[in-house]
Amino acid sequence: MTTLRIAEIFGPTIQGEGVLIGEPTVFVRTGGCDYRCAWCDSLHAVDSAYRHTWTPMDAAEVWAEVLRLSGGRPLTVSLSGGNPAIQDFSLLIERGKAAGYRFACETQGSIAKPWFGALDTLVLSPKPPSSGEVVDWSAFNRCLNAAQDCPRTVMKIVIFDETDYVWARAAADRYPHLPLFLQPGNPEVDPDIPVDPQRVADRLLWLVEKVTADGWFAPRVLPQLHVLIWGNRRGV
Repeated sequence: MTTLRIAEIFGPTIQGEGVLIGEPTVFVRTGGCDYRCAWCDSLHAVDSAYRHTWTPMDAAEVWAEVLRLSGGRPLTVSLSGGNPAIQDFSLLIERGKAAGYRFACETQGSIAKPWFGALDTLVLSPKPPSSGEVVDWSAFNRCLNAAQDCPRTVMKIVIFDETDYVWARAAADRYPHLPLFLQPGNPEVDPDIPVDPQRVADRLLWLVEKVTADGWFAPRVLPQLHVLIWGNRRGV
């Protein structure tokens, strides 16, 4: 049976961003990523220096923990990371959906997996220039092809500055059929440093004013709700 590298499983809590914002969710956060974004807020699930904290689990063990946390009451299970597309979640998704659970996954769109088509929601989040990464749009297209049977595939882009904003408009032009969600990035990622809610609100206001002034009405602009509520604390 496939062994999964799990950084943490937590919840139920609410989804803090994107198309499922506010939805009750259990998070399965994987260990390992093929990116190293400059502003990553989940290094404990990305950097191999934290590998000793990741737990090897098979699908049955992950499912047992999801059941325990949710009390057996179906809700959304979000596969996050790191990059969850590195690993094989087909058995977990199959078992959970048979019990009435819904599955979402957020990935940068760098690795395509057949199990994307079994998801209820796939969030493709290509990383803008501020991340320091360069998007491989061919790989992104392969992810879209793998998700053809997924009923809801959307694109989410984090915006830190003007360059990211211009880049996001070009990315949206590539995929006008994808529902688009924008959110201001959180430059403070240290879990021990409190987040200033006003600073978060100011960045959101900047982004709202940008899209409205430009008459760009395609995207939905949202905050990172979990940052407003919990700051950078982990496991919430």
